[in-house]
Amino acid sequence: MLILLISLLIGGGCGYASFINHWGLGAAIGYGITGFFLSMILFGFVIRKRIAKVQEELQAIMQQGQSRINLKVQKFQSRPGGNPTQMQRELEGEQKVMIKKSLEFLPKLEPFKKWNLLMGRQISTMRLQFLYQLKEFKKVDEILEAKSLFERPMLSEPILAAMKMARQYENKDIKGAEKTFKKRVKWFRGERATLLYGLISWIYMKEGRTDDARKILLTGKEVTGNQTLARNWEHLSNNNDRKFSNAGLGDEWYSLYLEKAVVPKQKRMRGNAKAANRF
Repeated sequence: MLILLISLLIGGGCGYASFINHWGLGAAIGYGITGFFLSMILFGFVIRKRIAKVQEELQAIMQQGQSRINLKVQKFQSRPGGNPTQMQRELEGEQKVMIKKSLEFLPKLEPFKKWNLLMGRQISTMRLQFLYQLKEFKKVDEILEAKSLFERPMLSEPILAAMKMARQYENKDIKGAEKTFKKRVKWFRGERATLLYGLISWIYMKEGRTDDARKILLTGKEVTGNQTLARNWEHLSNNNDRKFSNAGLGDEWYSLYLEKAVVPKQKRMRGNAKAANRF
């Protein structure tokens, strides 16, 4: 916002200076426009560099956290017979630490809101993702319901649109979830729309609207080519409603926290362990 105002002042000053020096109206307009755009470019470049530097710090925090998570996974894989449930809890703990640190870092981006019109929306988008991962859904709902256009999150990715739909479902706003689906799904082509089709069909199944779920899955499987959607459509077409499952959508589906992922049971070795060691 300030960049625009400052550039207008500089452009106006250049034009006015040209006019009072009797360079002619055409020259005054030309110098005014040139001054405006050069100011926009220069100030924009400087601000973008400063924003990028702060964003790199945030990225470093997330990369460090991910490195710790990867290290724990490697240690777990190197120790056969470990407890998968315990390991999952440890990984979730590390992820929470990383997300909380990232969330605490976001205020460093706040000063740029007066310089960049979209910065407020970008901050809200990141805060939405972090809070959703921490399951702080009351705060998530507050972000989604922001009245100011400059504070609304940008649902530019399927997972973000799906988060909004999931919250609308949990808040019993089924019509709202349908509206969000119809509005957002057209922005995502091919495979990128898979999660939204999977989610709206799941919502229909939970609402007892099997026919609607089957119809949307027919469209979804043709648009995305996704096998999970195709299998669910086949199950519903053959009246096998109980076999409907979005488990095939993987971590992206479970990250919505509508269903819990099934942790594989630890296999126990049978027989004499000493005897097995002889082979």
